[in-house]
Amino acid sequence: MSLADKALWVIERNSSRELTLGSVAAACNVSRSHLANAFGTASGWPVMAYLRARRLSEAAKRLAAGAPDILSVALEFGYGSHEAFTRAFRDQFDTTPEEVRNAGSTERLALVAPLRLTNGRARTPIPTVRELGRLRLVGLSAPCSYESAIGIPAQWQAFMCDHYADIADKAPGIPIGVCRAPDEDGCFEYMCATEVLSAAPPRKPLAYLETEPRTYAVFEHRDHISTIYDTYTAIWNEALPAAGLNAANGPVLEFHNEAFDPGTGLGGLQIWIPLERNGNGSAA
Repeated sequence: MSLADKALWVIERNSSRELTLGSVAAACNVSRSHLANAFGTASGWPVMAYLRARRLSEAAKRLAAGAPDILSVALEFGYGSHEAFTRAFRDQFDTTPEEVRNAGSTERLALVAPLRLTNGRARTPIPTVRELGRLRLVGLSAPCSYESAIGIPAQWQAFMCDHYADIADKAPGIPIGVCRAPDEDGCFEYMCATEVLSAAPPRKPLAYLETEPRTYAVFEHRDHISTIYDTYTAIWNEALPAAGLNAANGPVLEFHNEAFDPGTGLGGLQIWIPLERNGNGSAA
């Protein structure tokens, strides 16, 4: 059972209870960031967006069947008031609970059925655990989601063509990709970056990021760059749990290999996942 499948079970089994990204992650015994990445890469859904869509879909069925009390339906599916339920319902379906109940049908609604996930195409990679010191990074940062990640190659194009040459005090080495931890809605910042030797603030639109020294699980992605999503899915859902490692709520780093060719997308890269530390200071 993959981590995303475990999260689906928790959500479907407890959909009438108060759930947050943190509580679902705790039930799966992983960090919020680990769960958000595992679920998002496997399903394309942010955890909380899927939870809301599922709750509202089941509530819509209840209303179409003639539920006499809308507030009772709202409370059953985790909403504290008629107003909050109606607002969320309208955002999801572009109609109101009253209109669905009066129509007695969900035929015109885009209901969300329970997901059925399958394993990714990538073989489960085996990590090595490594230490990495502090990094000072300057790069082009942009908001991203699991649905919009297709835009990352264009972000790299803009960074390398329009900004890279003008960055002062660059350290030797190939540019680095940085994925910040996802929020409740599955949104994260992706940065196309290069290491710099000083902490001087860059000129806009570039941003500065400093990472702390820490322990990482390092995975190899040797195939074409377009299949990196499959590797991420295998990492978050299978490889980390199998190795008994817990991801921390920190930036994930992508180090391109010396042989990487941006023109062809071949050459591979390493994915560095930050790890939580247990009480004795070692990675867990």
